[in-house]
Order: sequence, then structure tokens, then C-alpha cells
Amino acid sequence: MKRLFIFVAALLAVSGASFAKVWTLDDCIGYAVENNVQVKNAALQELSGEYDVTEAKDKFLPSVSANASQTFNFGRGLTSENTYADRNTSNFQWGVGAQLPLFQGLEASRQLKYARVNLRTLALRTEAARENITLNVISQYLQALYCRELLATANEQVRLSEYELNRQEALAEAGKIAEVNVLQAKSQVAQDRLQVTNAQNDYTLALLDLAQLIQLSDLEGFDIAPLDDTLPIVPSVDSVYADAVMSNSGLLAAQNSVTAAQAQESVARTGYIPRLSFNAGIGSSYYHIGGFDNASFSRQMRDNYSTYFGFSLQIPIFDAFSTRNRVRKAKVQTLTAKLQLQDTETQLYKDIQQAYYRAVAAHNKFQTGVTSEDLAREAFEAMKEKYEMGRATPQEFEQSKTTYLKSTIERIQANYEYILRCRILNFYSKSGKS
Repeated sequence: MKRLFIFVAALLAVSGASFAKVWTLDDCIGYAVENNVQVKNAALQELSGEYDVTEAKDKFLPSVSANASQTFNFGRGLTSENTYADRNTSNFQWGVGAQLPLFQGLEASRQLKYARVNLRTLALRTEAARENITLNVISQYLQALYCRELLATANEQVRLSEYELNRQEALAEAGKIAEVNVLQAKSQVAQDRLQVTNAQNDYTLALLDLAQLIQLSDLEGFDIAPLDDTLPIVPSVDSVYADAVMSNSGLLAAQNSVTAAQAQESVARTGYIPRLSFNAGIGSSYYHIGGFDNASFSRQMRDNYSTYFGFSLQIPIFDAFSTRNRVRKAKVQTLTAKLQLQDTETQLYKDIQQAYYRAVAAHNKFQTGVTSEDLAREAFEAMKEKYEMGRATPQEFEQSKTTYLKSTIERIQANYEYILRCRILNFYSKSGKS
């Protein structure tokens, strides 16, 4: 009840608004996808994956670094005559070096491949998050519409009960019935009004759940529009699954995760391959000995100037089984990704199969419910006419009205259950489009 009070208070606070926006299902889906925290988090993970691709490309570039040092020595030191003397010396050095990877054991190219595959996986997971929130919005939107129809049905029952109360009061005033009949009619009106209150609460909470689901910060004028009255057609399980295999982002992400794990395994194996790099650099130095004549700084910089270049080859012989352990862990990740893919495929088929059979059951129940409601309405109209002529008791009238109410609620429930399951099936077969 606390959530209900908060929501009602929010609605009352903005009741003076000059207009009320009616949200369609597409409006709710679009707003939820744009503002949902899980979708935003998945998008950030995708952005991080883009940076990983850039970082992998940068590994092909050479590295350049500069260095400089200044040291001072005080006290006894070894001279060129192999004797010791008290001397103060200082030394300054600088240099610039570059390293160009010529062959990195295929690590850079395989790391780039892995980064690109992983980026594709992250992009699919972002889309899967959008699809997930879309399904949730569809379900909650239909729940709100269902509660609204139940509220309308409850209001209709109150109208009928109030009509009966007015009739009973008129008969009592004419002395044709006992006062107890009026009291019973009042009791029935009170019970029906309680049902209206409960239905109103359910509808209010359904709107609240929908508003919170789409993360709507401003509840001003929040209301939803009805759907198209046309009932959808139930597609077959196999056709829906065939489409979902080609388009469902969650399944495609699981498939791509296997490829990414295999690429990571390939990266781990590069630890067995030798590496070759090219190195080059320039530098110079200045040396000063206290108590002696020293060449000038500029002369020493010129005389001590040097350049170098060379090649460096690294051949892995034994790395304490580091590469072997990385390969083993990568294999485990590949097996885990394959199991996850299998579970995703099974769960997807299960969801589609359940939605199909629930849709078929709801459709059969809906068709039966329509017939039952029509018959119950005709029976109630006949009972109402009979009751007005004094040929039926109040108990028979209420029983007929209750039967009519029950058949209406069952028809409404079956209708929205059928619509929900059909929309889930169509959602899977249309790449997440509602």
C-alpha cells in the first residue's frame, strides 16, 4: 500500500496540469530503451570494447622514449692509474631510443582479431539488453490494460447494483417488499464498490510498475493508450525459432562469445612463438672531474655523440609453464562459452514453445469465453426482465449477475494472455521489434 500512496500523491500533486500525455506502447518502449540503466551499462561495456580494438591496433606501432640522467659522486674513487684518490665527479647522459616490433609471434594480429570479435559480442549484448527491456515493457503495458478493463467491468457492476438498490428502495416505499431487501441491496452495492476500489488500486499499481520500469521521472499526466483491437495470428514454433536463430541478439551474442573465446585461446598460444624487433637510438654524455681540466659541455656532447641500431630475437624456451597455463584457462573459457550457447539455445526454444502453447490455450479459452459471456449476458438480461416483473428473487438476480461478471473477467484475462503470448512470438520472429 505504501507504493500506492506514493503514486497517488504524485498524481494529485500534478493534477493541475493543463494537458495529459497518453503513452502508446511504442512510446514506453522507446523511453525505456533510452533510459534503462542496464542498457546504458551494456552500452558503456561496448564503448570499452571499442577502446580495446584501438589499443590492439596501436600494438603495431613503434615505441619511442627519451631518457636523461645526472649523477654526482663524492669521496675516494678509482683512477685510471688503478689507484684511489679523493675526487668529486659529475656525469650527465641523455638518449632517445625507438623499438619497432617486426614479428610479435602473431600476438598483435590475434589480439586485434579477438578485440574485434569481442566488440561484436558486446554490441550484441547491448542489443539483447534492449530486447529484454522491450519484452518487459510489453508485458507490463498489457498488464496495465488488463487491470483497466477489470476496473471498467467493476464500475459496470456498481452501476447495476445501484440500479437494483434504487428499485428496491422504491418498492419498499410502496410497501411491496420488506426493509431487509433494501439492506441486502445496499450491502451488495458496498461489496461492488469495494471491488471497484480494489480494481482501481490494481490499475494504479500497474501504472506505477510501468512508470518505474521505463524509469519515468515525471509522472505528470501518465496514461496509456489501448492497443489495436485486431487479434494477432499465432505463428508456429519452428518458424519463430528459425527466425530467432538468425536474429535474436541474446543467442547471437552467445554464439559470438564462443568465437571470442576461441580467439582468446589463439592469443594465449602465441607465447610459444619467437619474437623479433628492431631497436635504434642516439645519445651523448658529459663527464666532469673535480680538480682537473675538463672539456666544455658542448665539446663533450659533440665528441661523445653516438648512434646505434640492432635486432633483438627472443626465443621462448621455458617460462615456468606460464604459456601452458594460459592456454589451459583459455580452453576452459571456450568450453564454458559453448555450454552457455547450448543453454541459451535451449532456453530460447523453451520460451518460444511455452509462449506458443500458452497462446493456443488462451485463444481457445478466449473463443469459449466470448461464447460464455454472450450466453451469460443474455441470461442476465432475461433474469433482469424476470426480476423486474417480480418473478425472480434477489438471490437469483445476484447469482445471474455474478455469473455474467465471472465470464466477462475470464474473457478479458484470456484476451490479454493471448495478445501477450502472440506479441512475444512476433517479437522473437522480428528481431526484437514489438
